[in-house]
Amino acid sequence: MTSKRISSPALRRRQVLGGAGAFVLAAILPAGRSRGAGMLVEDATASFAPNAYIRIGSDNIVTMILPNIEMGQGIYTSSVMLMAEELGIDPQSVRIEAAPPGGGAEITGGSTSSMTEWMPLRQAGAAARTMLQQAAAARWSCAPGACVAQDGYILGPTGQRLSYGELAADAANLPVPKDVVLKTPAQFRLIGRPMHRLDSQVKVDGQAMFGIDVQVPGQKVGAVAACPVIGGHVGHVDTQAALKIRGVVAVLQIDDAVCVVADHYWAARKGLAALDVQWVEGPNATVDTQAIYRQLEGGLSSSAILADHHGDAQQAITQAHGRYSATYRQPLLAHATMEPINCTIHVRPDGCDIWTGTQVAERARDTTAEVIGLPKDRIRLHSQYIGGGFGRRLEHEYVTQAARFGRQVSHPLKIIWSREEDITRDRFRPAYLDHLEAGLDERGYITGLTHRIVGPAVVARWEPSGLGANGYDDDLSVGTVITPYTYPAYRLEFARREPPGVITAWWRGVGGTRGLFVVEGFIDELAQRAGVDPVAYRREMVRNNPRALAVLERVARESGWGTPLPPNCGRGVALQFAFGSYLATVAEIEMAGPHDVRIRRVTCAVDCGQVINPDQIAAQIEGGLIFGFSAALYNEITLEKGRVQQDNFHTWRVMRMNEAPGRIDVHLIESTESPGGIGETGTAAAAPALANAMAAVQKRRYRFLPLLSPLNQPSGHEKEQQG
Repeated sequence: MTSKRISSPALRRRQVLGGAGAFVLAAILPAGRSRGAGMLVEDATASFAPNAYIRIGSDNIVTMILPNIEMGQGIYTSSVMLMAEELGIDPQSVRIEAAPPGGGAEITGGSTSSMTEWMPLRQAGAAARTMLQQAAAARWSCAPGACVAQDGYILGPTGQRLSYGELAADAANLPVPKDVVLKTPAQFRLIGRPMHRLDSQVKVDGQAMFGIDVQVPGQKVGAVAACPVIGGHVGHVDTQAALKIRGVVAVLQIDDAVCVVADHYWAARKGLAALDVQWVEGPNATVDTQAIYRQLEGGLSSSAILADHHGDAQQAITQAHGRYSATYRQPLLAHATMEPINCTIHVRPDGCDIWTGTQVAERARDTTAEVIGLPKDRIRLHSQYIGGGFGRRLEHEYVTQAARFGRQVSHPLKIIWSREEDITRDRFRPAYLDHLEAGLDERGYITGLTHRIVGPAVVARWEPSGLGANGYDDDLSVGTVITPYTYPAYRLEFARREPPGVITAWWRGVGGTRGLFVVEGFIDELAQRAGVDPVAYRREMVRNNPRALAVLERVARESGWGTPLPPNCGRGVALQFAFGSYLATVAEIEMAGPHDVRIRRVTCAVDCGQVINPDQIAAQIEGGLIFGFSAALYNEITLEKGRVQQDNFHTWRVMRMNEAPGRIDVHLIESTESPGGIGETGTAAAAPALANAMAAVQKRRYRFLPLLSPLNQPSGHEKEQQG
């Protein structure tokens, strides 16, 4: 099986929108995951579809309207760099606006922002530059090629100079060029060079507006509690004690939740604590974690979908010199973002305004329109910075909830979920079981591989049209079908099992994070069985994949792979092709005891294609690793009588500063390939690299997450037959 590179969808045509002395160039971004047709607006102030706009006013201010939202990943820096590179301006001078809902491409997730914006934003900047040069050339009666764009000015052949603002009105009257000349890498002044985050200052000094910061004149604040069991609803509510709390003004109710409204949040919280609510818990009140795992275990032996295959893997296994199998288990996981769920809404007879952080602006708008019964064009969404998304804000049920409460009052209403509400009512990363069996040659290398995945299909709920004709969720191919390895024969099966009592969702790369833990753990086991060094074993498997081989060799060299370590220390390696990027990771750890893990050092080598901002890539990988290590070592969502047992950071553990790796080194490999994604690569690498390092120290395999679970004690899960 060969690697599959995710290609960007075809780009749409650019158009110029003129008006009021401003030059507005709209670069239509690919509607890759939206399936909705784009729509152009008539002027710069109207709503628009999934477009990235460059707006240059007569005041010489350049504004960029981005379809992707900033949630800590740095897209408000790298996207501006792409446009500013071609336009010839200082990125620090650009104003940024979040795009309003349009044709559906304002979706931030899947590590796709740089992949989808690489060409459109550069083309937008180049087209704007070209037209400004043409406008200046017309004034000076010279050839456009004699005019140079530099630092917000067009420079003429004899020393003339006009600012972009001075040329904006003239440029607006010119036709958009059908073809533009982009800068070559040798001409780059910004792309590929480190740049400090453009949003750092406003975040440090408090100017950055997150959803939870929103203050609207006349607003009240609501503290929310939903039925603690999914599928349950509100029974009896006694409001007397709550309404006696100073500052509480109302108690609102919908079918499955209550909201205490007050002048400020503390009063709302006190009112909610005093509220007497009797819940009708419904059919999921008996669900526990073991019921979910029993359901998954049943899928290991029942019928399944054939998701992908080549060759006859089963025959290859039957005829192999040896065979080896293993089963892996991964738990439900919460997102637990730093900023808990919140949404501010003002419902009026003639319209509605929403202020929130969302990864999918269009869905937030559309659900509000449906709830309050107004046309979509009467809904104005104001996207805010997101204090951590990780896929949580790909969901929009909290906006639906806010709209259902907000339509009951005349004033603006901000709902805020407590940390406990945020975790227990999360939409969780699914639990999965994976079973792999390999046929092996006399050297211990794979001749045939079968892989069965048992678990939910997240896309079936989130976007049913995205489910394959055979019922397969393609996200599960990341780390399994999409891999740097080649197998002579391969068969992937999927047994879909939707768990009771929880709603599942994407979690910082569901396919990549779950698939890589399984595949990289299994590859490591096969190397161990063959008596071959894990790096050498992988080197043989990717010998015909030069990009994968390059990151593997680089990480081995930079990590000191194979050099002596102190007692109780070990290294683990993981190799991946996911989200369009190649990454090799080595975790070096110390284990003083079987439950005492200290991560001494992590080394990564990454080929993510053309680098836009190297500092941003390193920061993304560092943060992703720590996020992934926290989940891999400690965390699992469990249920008892339908209720989630983890509810705050004392039961949902986040890696502390003293537990974080002592050192993380990220090495970038130069490449001229188009950029790949990077936001989820570090998280995907964390669990397999760490599990393989722990196995090296403890001399036993770790097939269950979290890694410190007692399930990882030796139990004879391996099954081996000699042919």
